[in-house]
Amino acid sequence: MRRGARAALALGLLRLCLAQANFAPHFFDNGLGSTNGNMALFSLPEDVPVGSHVYTLNGTDPEGDPVSYHISFGPSSRSVFSVDPRFGNITLVEELDREKEDEIEAIIGISDGLNLVSEKVVILVTDVNDEAPRFIQEPYIVRVPEDTPAGSSIFKVHAVDKDTGSGGSVTYFLQNMQSTKFAMDRHSGVLRLRPRAALDYEKARTHFVTVVAKDGGGRLRGADVVFSATATVTVHVEDMQDMAPVFVGTPYYGYVYEDTIPGSEVLTVVAMDGDQGKPNHLLYSLVNESDGAFEINKTSGAISITQSPAQLRRQVYELHVQVTEVSSAGSPAAQATVPVTIRIVDLNNHPPTFYGENGPQNRFELSMYEHPPQGEILRGRITVNDSDQGANAKFNLQLVGPGGIFRVVPQTVLNEAQVTIIVENSAAIDFEKFKVLTFKLLAIEVNTPEKFSSTADVVIQLLDTNDNVPKFTSHYYIARIPENAPGGSNVVAVTAVDPDTGPWGEVKYSIYGSGADLFLINPSTGIIYTQPWASLDAEATAKYNFYVKAEDMEGKYSLAEVFITLLDVNDHYPQFGKSIQEKTMVLGTPLKIEATDQDAAEPNNLVDYSITRAEPANVFDIDAHTGEIRLKNSIHSLEALHNITPNGDYTWSLEVQAKDRGSPSFSTTALLKIDITDAEMLSRSPVDAFLMHTKDNPTKAVGVLAGIMAIIVAITVLISTANFWRNKKSNKVLPVRRVLRKRPCPAPRTVRTEWLKFNRTKAAAKFVLEEDPPNENCNNHNPPPPRVPAPPPPPGMGAATWTVPTVSGSLTPPQAQHSPKPEALGSPIQSALVSELRQKFEKNHVASKACF
Repeated sequence: MRRGARAALALGLLRLCLAQANFAPHFFDNGLGSTNGNMALFSLPEDVPVGSHVYTLNGTDPEGDPVSYHISFGPSSRSVFSVDPRFGNITLVEELDREKEDEIEAIIGISDGLNLVSEKVVILVTDVNDEAPRFIQEPYIVRVPEDTPAGSSIFKVHAVDKDTGSGGSVTYFLQNMQSTKFAMDRHSGVLRLRPRAALDYEKARTHFVTVVAKDGGGRLRGADVVFSATATVTVHVEDMQDMAPVFVGTPYYGYVYEDTIPGSEVLTVVAMDGDQGKPNHLLYSLVNESDGAFEINKTSGAISITQSPAQLRRQVYELHVQVTEVSSAGSPAAQATVPVTIRIVDLNNHPPTFYGENGPQNRFELSMYEHPPQGEILRGRITVNDSDQGANAKFNLQLVGPGGIFRVVPQTVLNEAQVTIIVENSAAIDFEKFKVLTFKLLAIEVNTPEKFSSTADVVIQLLDTNDNVPKFTSHYYIARIPENAPGGSNVVAVTAVDPDTGPWGEVKYSIYGSGADLFLINPSTGIIYTQPWASLDAEATAKYNFYVKAEDMEGKYSLAEVFITLLDVNDHYPQFGKSIQEKTMVLGTPLKIEATDQDAAEPNNLVDYSITRAEPANVFDIDAHTGEIRLKNSIHSLEALHNITPNGDYTWSLEVQAKDRGSPSFSTTALLKIDITDAEMLSRSPVDAFLMHTKDNPTKAVGVLAGIMAIIVAITVLISTANFWRNKKSNKVLPVRRVLRKRPCPAPRTVRTEWLKFNRTKAAAKFVLEEDPPNENCNNHNPPPPRVPAPPPPPGMGAATWTVPTVSGSLTPPQAQHSPKPEALGSPIQSALVSELRQKFEKNHVASKACF
């Protein structure tokens, strides 16, 4: 025991010595704004997220021993922070709320394992704008007299915001900024009536005003935010005495039975103060003489009989009841008067009866315009009455007939009532569907064993209104008319129907549009016809379209479109073109003629061709559709043609016909002269061609030669004359020269050849194709007057381009004439041609003299 005590004492002494030798650790104090140290003067915004690293405890040990950190809180404080013992990192573990706790007291400690140093610190929680304004003392209900002057303050609202700074300042405004009656002071929260605004209890007894309270805004979690709150101010308008009293349940009818006891109540009139918020006391009185038969309770308005019904002198009493308001001061105020009708009746021995203006009726004939407004009252006085009294005079009214169109009021009647028929379904009241609507009014007693009833027929004559638009029977009309229709011809009849009656149902027609110029319309019948001066031409315009308008007297209208097509009439003859002249056909190649027909449509403009006469016949075929003329297949050479030609030449006269396919058909005939050659003729010299063409007409050859010689002589005379005058002017004596006359030689071959070339080249220019208008049968054409042939060119003229020899001219009607035609020659020997030419010349010597 002693040894153990000694050992413990020695260990304690050892520890004491060591403790005295070890210094305590301490925190660094880094001052305001530092994020590490001993948390001196440390503050933290209340919106820091939980889990955030907010501070680092930092200290040291003099001996350099490792230290650990601690944090603790008082018993009344929340543990909002945790610390990493090794590194001193402080983390927020609970949300902060400055409005609940603006300071946090904590004890921080640092230890080196032997020594523990603790310090008490206060962490300030700074404000952010995290609170919205809040109205206090809600709900807001205020009562305001209706005569409150404009601009008066009527209430003050108050809202608080727990935030500080701008986030805690509150301004006010109305949610409905367009309010016409109220205004809000933005700083004080005072609600006022706007200038020139007034309250009216009879129009609106309560107003709901929504007030918005808004803070000044601030930062929250890194963003600028503004919070607001709303509250509703309920403004009850208090009634003031500004309205007269009003009777309820008018008109008033009362009935007195024959067994009624004097003093019995007949009926009660009821009046109410027009100012229902604070009504005054009402007093009733009779203002006319009732012969002392009736009296009224001045407070309840009950009218009683004072005499026996047998003593009453009249069957009907018209009383006037006056009601007077009595103010709180006891003085009379506003008044109102109402008539009261009292009938003296027997017991229940009469059914309900319908009355008109002239007494009892069981048939009422009324009138109403179609489609009246919803809720309109049917005009006409209908009264229903049960002459009995009390419960015996109570009956129900019903309207029997097509349902949902009208309703009757009242539905329950005591004694007598004015029957009102009100429109329920305006669309069903249609004059075009029903001219007359018939109903039955049924009145049947309710509480009587007899269940007396009566009926009355209500016949409603509907009156028409202009509620319909004229409508065409079709949206468009298609018509066809021949182009040769005379002016004023009917084209098509359009029809529009207006279901309305009278002047409203009368339709007036008109047309318009770019295609309507040639047409007119009868405004009453709708018949569209051509203008009297109109001349239709399908070749110019084949289709027309325009609009037709149907309009009633009030301008309601509809449109339809009209399409008119001109039917082509065969009114044009086929016409040959200007290219139809005397033609040259190369053997083996077809020759084409063409005629055109100006009609607009087939088959009137389709042309068929035919040969009506040929000299000689059976030489040519023609394609009826294309107009191509060919030699018959049996003819292959010029020799074959020479053998069948009457004059031994190669010229044919054909009468060709162009005929259209219209009905009736028109045709045109023309004379076509064809000169036939072959490909070999194309390669011959101009002299050969000329001699060959003139072998049958020596007069032409002699004329050409004579013309050439005349030109040569004229040129010689001109040259001699010029030399003579030149020598005379120079006064020179010239020696006498012997003039030897020689036989004149023919012009050089080249000259004649050049002239022939020139003549052939310009032959086509001698004639111009002219078309004359057709006569009545369009079968004849007058030939144009012949032109003077161009003179031959002077000797030495340049060679012209060689062309196939042709003869050109106009189409002429078939008639007997002999026109010289060039002939193709099969032999190239010129001597034979010259001898043959001389023989022809001798035979036609007499004709030659006549020509020269």
